[in-house]
Amino acid sequence: MKFGIVVFPGTWSEHDTYYAVHDVLGQQARLIWHKETDISDCDAIVLPGGFSYGDYLRSGAIARFSPVMESVREFAEQGRPVIGICNGFQVLCEADLLPGALVRNEHLEFRCEWVNLRVERTDTVFTSTARAEQLLRVPISHGEGNWQADEETVCQVEDSGQVLLRYADSDGDVSETTNPNGSTNGIAGLINQRSNVLGLMPHPEKACEELIGGTDGNVLFESMIRSAAALV
Repeated sequence: MKFGIVVFPGTWSEHDTYYAVHDVLGQQARLIWHKETDISDCDAIVLPGGFSYGDYLRSGAIARFSPVMESVREFAEQGRPVIGICNGFQVLCEADLLPGALVRNEHLEFRCEWVNLRVERTDTVFTSTARAEQLLRVPISHGEGNWQADEETVCQVEDSGQVLLRYADSDGDVSETTNPNGSTNGIAGLINQRSNVLGLMPHPEKACEELIGGTDGNVLFESMIRSAAALV
């Protein structure tokens, strides 16, 4: 499988992502500069974490106009997998590839810590190797990870099963105390209705080896790899 990792001015997690999918998981990967428009050689696209364009205006607001994003939109419309991590999630929301918006953390603090994520579905390209309600220990690092939407949109994503990951405690319970940023209903990861676009605030690429704290982040990438292999 070949991962394409998009790089905007201000992106900082592209090499961590490359290392996770290429060096750890043994897959092909290449960095895609934001001015590129031909991404047809890739099997999956990753929008990694960072501060694209310095997070001016709003996080992801300028990046969504980069030339590559029209190609990413077409890639997603073809039903091919796209994953946005942290700033990448913000870009996907700004580009209307995912609903809602990521705003300032409720406590107005930048949070960099490990969290537990409860897997809500295992029938998607991103979670096919996970167990139902499995807990994944993955770090966060953001100041604007508070997912918000109007009541109608919240009901829609809940009713249609678009919530893929929620912040939880070590027992799998979701509550205000386990929510690091105030995100509605503890939402940490969200997919589109077609289930091929995922946005999440936690950083799976930073949980790819025991040496750096754990390997739970590999579940998402390994699921993508398995799904791609099933199509061959």
